[in-house]
Amino acid sequence: MLKRLFYIVLIMATLLPGVFASCSKEERYASELGGLELSCDTMAFDTVFTQMGTTTRQFKVYNRGDEAVRLEQVTLAGGYGSRFRLNVDGDTAMVARNVTIAAGDSIFVFVRANIKPNLSTEPFLIEDAVLFKTEEAERRMPLTAYGRNAIYHVPTDTIHYTDGTPLIDSTFGQPYAYSVIDCENWRHDLPHVIVGYAVVDSRHTLRLQAGDELYFHNNAVLWVYDSATLVVQGSEEQPVLFTSVRQDGRYKTLPGQWGYVWLSVGSKDNVIDHARIENAFIGVRMDSCASNQPTLRVSNTQVSNHVLAGLLCQTATVVGSNLLVTNCGSATVALRYGGDYSFDHCTFADYWRLGTRTFGSFFVTNALDYGDTRYIWPMRVSLKDCIVYGSRADGEMYVDLDDRVETSLLIDHCLVRGGEWDEDPKFVNPAEGDYHLEEDSPALGIGYSYPGN
Repeated sequence: MLKRLFYIVLIMATLLPGVFASCSKEERYASELGGLELSCDTMAFDTVFTQMGTTTRQFKVYNRGDEAVRLEQVTLAGGYGSRFRLNVDGDTAMVARNVTIAAGDSIFVFVRANIKPNLSTEPFLIEDAVLFKTEEAERRMPLTAYGRNAIYHVPTDTIHYTDGTPLIDSTFGQPYAYSVIDCENWRHDLPHVIVGYAVVDSRHTLRLQAGDELYFHNNAVLWVYDSATLVVQGSEEQPVLFTSVRQDGRYKTLPGQWGYVWLSVGSKDNVIDHARIENAFIGVRMDSCASNQPTLRVSNTQVSNHVLAGLLCQTATVVGSNLLVTNCGSATVALRYGGDYSFDHCTFADYWRLGTRTFGSFFVTNALDYGDTRYIWPMRVSLKDCIVYGSRADGEMYVDLDDRVETSLLIDHCLVRGGEWDEDPKFVNPAEGDYHLEEDSPALGIGYSYPGN
């Protein structure tokens, strides 16, 4: 028995140093942070509206060293007063403690910004830093955000049927939750953020001027109601902006982030001059009865990156000049159910890359087939000195005119893919949104004229 015990003690004495050495090796941590590598040097948020949080952004912390790193703390330099918030590999506490990054491993850090309102009418800079601390070292990763105060249009009521059931918008599958705009007291010194349906009420006119900015929440709509009017009068230097509230990263050019500008049935005398309308489901939707006066006069305006159409015109009267309408999922311009349309010196260029387009980008029809019945309306369309071009090899115009009613289509001095004059207009870089014409372009002198050209 004693002999067996002696051998057991001898074996343990032989093995234990190895065990202790192994444990000691596992528990060794680098005391310096030189082995840590961050996936970005600074995290910068673009426009952050007060009272609204940003999207969450992330960066990675890599341990390129040969030993594990134990971070005593990962926190914000600004502490509890910071306008930023962290999530460190799932830990949402203000201070993440004892975070270990094994050799050759990494962790995620997620960051949000949320900024309090102040009295500034100009963008203001918010700064902070993420701190990575060990017992002997500290490293900082700067955070910056440009905050902006804004005027908010938030729904105060919902359209209901007489039995109290909410009316549902078939486009977005949501109730018509709306607010009514105080047109007479519209402020021009701050951007406006629209949530839901912001309504220009009957017999009122919303006047927007150079430098005005409207930012739209998901599926939000500017609704110009029956007998109401929208007048947009921007300038070459300061076009009126219609865009999404999300302006960081890829969202700055992502289509479909808000609803549309809606000139509904009965709206009248609408004018859009010098504007940028971008990143919506539809740029401008017109559902107005045709009359002797234009439903809309639109000029010197860029309409880009829309999921369905840039201009959707249904039984309307539209006069357009010097327009650039680009990159839409179905059509740059869709003219339906008749109407009277005239476009002069416009560029309609569709290089949509997020799917396949079935029809040409300039879509014209006066007919609607519903069941066994075809409905048709009178229609007149005129294109003069325009470019209609894009990536669809089968052509960029779709025309279906039923001539059992009065119809006319005039195409005068227009370069049209699939048309009688079909040449590459030689845009400088349509993939990057540059629709200037190269010096040897066959289309010089027609189409949209950029400021300064």
